[in-house]
Amino acid sequence: MSSTPETQVRRRVAYRSINDIRNDLHPLISQPTFTVGQWSFGQILEHLTKTTNASFDGFGFKAPWWARTFIAPFIKRRFLTKPMPAGFTLPKSAAIITPADRVEISAAVDEFIWALQRLERDIPRAEHPFFGPMKPEEWLQLHLRHAELHLSFVVPE
Repeated sequence: MSSTPETQVRRRVAYRSINDIRNDLHPLISQPTFTVGQWSFGQILEHLTKTTNASFDGFGFKAPWWARTFIAPFIKRRFLTKPMPAGFTLPKSAAIITPADRVEISAAVDEFIWALQRLERDIPRAEHPFFGPMKPEEWLQLHLRHAELHLSFVVPE
């Protein structure tokens, strides 16, 4: 699984449920893939796992107060209902959700599937570092959009 230049085409991905993520994931892990962008497939899965788990366990960081107060309320709905934009760089304070430099793909797959199962059976209660308190359905929609963004960078060979 190698990374290619960003001139390669990302996949179009749209998820309505956690099952849609699983149904997309299984073919990807059973065939050769490459990634478009900065992270490997394993790193993408680790990041998605960390953010899913953080919605239960807490993120340990927050966006600046002015961003949470003056920007977040106006863009929250878009992030829950429309595709997320690519190219966002995580701040250093977000190290808890940043993937390791090298990630073993089989372990990353298992951990991500476990995180998806957790999302199905439990209710996220942590505050989002940018959007603040969120309802369970909002958390689900945010995780679906987030998975769409990152898994669109994983392309079958």
